[in-house]
Amino acid sequence: MRVYMQAKPLADEASRYVQLILEQDLLGGWTFYRESGVPGGRVSLRKQVFTAQDDALAAFEQARDTQLKRGFQVMFAKGMEPPHGV
Repeated sequence: MRVYMQAKPLADEASRYVQLILEQDLLGGWTFYRESGVPGGRVSLRKQVFTAQDDALAAFEQARDTQLKRGFQVMFAKGMEPPHGV
């Protein structure tokens, strides 16, 4: 899963973005990436690893909802793909 969000910039600011990515690894675990920053500027990247899909999905949805409450708008979204080998 992937969601790319941007906040409307104020008059004298650059726009900010947040990208949330949830991927399944080859061993069945789940990795959740949270990238945020200013396009062309500094970027922050955080990574969390989960063993259960439900926990990973809950963290993804909570992060997405938090950013929506902060005024970010979804610019691009891609849904869940089938598990490896299907």
